[in-house]
Amino acid sequence: MSSQLANKKSHLRADCEHCFGLCCVALPYAKSADFAMNKEGGTPCQNLMADFYCGIHQNLRQKGFRGCAVYECFGAGQKVSQVTYKGASWREHPASAKEMFDVFPIMQQLHEMLCYVEEALEWKETAPIHQELQEAARDVEALTQLSPQAILKLDVPVHRARVNELLLRSSAYVRSQVRSKKKSKAAGRKDFFGAKLKEADLKGADLRGALFIAADLRGADMRLTDLIGADFRDADLRGANLTGSIFLTQAQVNAAKGDRYTKLPASVRKPDHWL
Repeated sequence: MSSQLANKKSHLRADCEHCFGLCCVALPYAKSADFAMNKEGGTPCQNLMADFYCGIHQNLRQKGFRGCAVYECFGAGQKVSQVTYKGASWREHPASAKEMFDVFPIMQQLHEMLCYVEEALEWKETAPIHQELQEAARDVEALTQLSPQAILKLDVPVHRARVNELLLRSSAYVRSQVRSKKKSKAAGRKDFFGAKLKEADLKGADLRGALFIAADLRGADMRLTDLIGADFRDADLRGANLTGSIFLTQAQVNAAKGDRYTKLPASVRKPDHWL
């Protein structure tokens, strides 16, 4: 994926400067390895400041808020703040607070869909379905422009099913570049919890939704691999090659371990906590 695509997708990444700290208020979390405390949905995090910035943003992991460092809203925060509510914050208009907090996670799902569709549109291999992808992108974008009340009434699973069908076809087109080879140990498998996959050949595999939690993927070949929804929490990606991997998001990479030898798609940056 080119740097040009990375720039085009910038509106589908979190822009905290233009958001009302929605992820820090709307979403609940429980005390765990990812969060240092319990918080109910709709309650501002104790670290949220008056200007909607996080008071410990530079030290989230050290302070026990690794979950916050991993989270990605796909640009839903600024869309809800600046478009849906036209720049009127929940602090200025507390009567709209609960509605805004309920709209935010729905918008996050819509923007995630847009992110995947726009990525699929950049691949020359998906040319046979570009028109369908473009129509899907227009339809989902139109949903993000609806009123708060209309957004709350959306049947998101229905829209996601339509998009998912196109993403599956897109993935098949892209992965068809990989010549058929003997069946790998990853074929048909989704649970790789703690798996030893050092230098594994996973090129072109369909690993959507796979659980790579704490898996050893050092030096693995994951080029042209479909990784949509894969869980990389604490996975070791040092030296792994993920260039050209399909539907890999910043949030997934943020949850993993890596180093300067890890190769990533141009649209994904190396996290600051990597070696």
